[in-house]
Amino acid sequence: MNQLSLQNPLFATYVIAASLMILKVVGMSWLTVYRMVRENAGFRAPEDIKKTPLNPNPNPTQLQPNERVDRIRRIQQNDLENIPFFLAAGFFYVLTEPSLLVARVLLFGYVLTRFLHFAAYLSARTHDLRATLWTPGSLIIIYMAVHSLFVALGFWT
Repeated sequence: MNQLSLQNPLFATYVIAASLMILKVVGMSWLTVYRMVRENAGFRAPEDIKKTPLNPNPNPTQLQPNERVDRIRRIQQNDLENIPFFLAAGFFYVLTEPSLLVARVLLFGYVLTRFLHFAAYLSARTHDLRATLWTPGSLIIIYMAVHSLFVALGFWT
């Protein structure tokens, strides 16, 4: 069976997890725009306060920080600092042909931690809770990367 085929349950698992994470990151961009429009604030660029059909009543205050918009931006920034590493480490990990059960626990476990982290961040939970939800995902990435490295070096089969 071709290792990089959707007929391979291991690769299909990765594709599902990776697709969910890609959709989450892209979804955050849409959520940022939604919040900016709803709040009529949190714009970033000076040209954003020019009169247009989408901004018929521009105001310089629209460029001021807005906590509701900035919260979404911080969540997306956190995603952009973490999810690309998951995508790479997960892909390399799948190439090592691990157990399907272990791969599913790791890949879907990561997805779960990211969605829980999102919920905690969106609802303004404490840093301690967010860190508790972030840590398992980070450890999953580290494990997959180290495992892949060791397999590539011939230390682990």
